[in-house]
Amino acid sequence: MFEETVPQQGGGAAAAQPKGLLQQMEELMAALNADLSALDADFQSTGGAQRAAREESDPN
Repeated sequence: MFEETVPQQGGGAAAAQPKGLLQQMEELMAALNADLSALDADFQSTGGAQRAAREESDPN
């Protein structure tokens, strides 16, 4: 799909460039996913501690 939108300029270097960009995007997405997973874990642990504190203070 990406290769259809980019005109080929008749060289091995031009064909290799989109793969390099794709690799960079995959690495950025993997790093973002790891950061979001860590953030979600922090929120889950913080949220659980806040819920426990509320339940202890209001036993109803």
